[in-house]
Amino acid sequence: MYPATRSRKLAADVKVATLLSFHANGPKRLELTGERTSEYATLKVGPWVKNSLLLIDLGFSKHQGFARIEEDGGFYLSRLKGNANPTFVGSYAIHQGRAIDLEGKTWKEVAPRLQREALDAEVEIGFSRRVDRGHHSGDTLRARLVSVWDEEHQEYHEYLTNLPPDLLMAEEVAEAYRLCGEVDLLFREAKGIFRLDRVRTKSRYVAGTLIWTGQLTLLVSRRLHNVVREALPVEWRERLPYRRWAKAFARGAGGRQNMTLTRLGRQWILPQPRTVPSRVDDL
Repeated sequence: MYPATRSRKLAADVKVATLLSFHANGPKRLELTGERTSEYATLKVGPWVKNSLLLIDLGFSKHQGFARIEEDGGFYLSRLKGNANPTFVGSYAIHQGRAIDLEGKTWKEVAPRLQREALDAEVEIGFSRRVDRGHHSGDTLRARLVSVWDEEHQEYHEYLTNLPPDLLMAEEVAEAYRLCGEVDLLFREAKGIFRLDRVRTKSRYVAGTLIWTGQLTLLVSRRLHNVVREALPVEWRERLPYRRWAKAFARGAGGRQNMTLTRLGRQWILPQPRTVPSRVDDL
């Protein structure tokens, strides 16, 4: 097993890093690591990011990573870290009246004076880039900083992205980032329905097998959910959200496994669970 790293917790911990594809409506990549592994280390940037938008949680946020995503032809969108202090290069929006002159100022100079509903500007951020054998060199990232007023919580939310304004307006940047909440829903589904968090074993290999089995079940469930929703009339689709479908899928998983084993010439020896309801009204 992966060793425990917290003194007050004896159980071993494994970190399950999942890349969620909104296009495929499910996990795209999964990696199991020890608890000490940083979130950023599990994000393997490469040519696959080309023409894709990565919504990045703060745990995965790193300026060096943003630069690599851009170099590989991809786009990123992340919250601005609390300790970040980028320097303004210019503004994408024209404001009337007593507008703040941004050029040359830092974010921490501008933030206390901010009174706009949205700020949209170009900034520069210095970062350290690893070049060879542990050696690092200084580099600069040019990015777009968007700050949007949240009326509900009475505060500004700041985002960093390389998406141009003609692709996503400032207000739309905040809306797009809210999709990160889908990751929490995915893990809630994986834990609550497919038992990702119920792995009681001392064998690293058994634990890995159970985790992979749960994630593969989740993947199949999400793919079938896509097929079923497409087959339903438009007005019925909202009645079949992910979690509702997953519960029905889990209840009927034994029946589908029995069919699969029969086709493979094997026998299902456990009692067959309830089948998946045949109508949406039965869910």
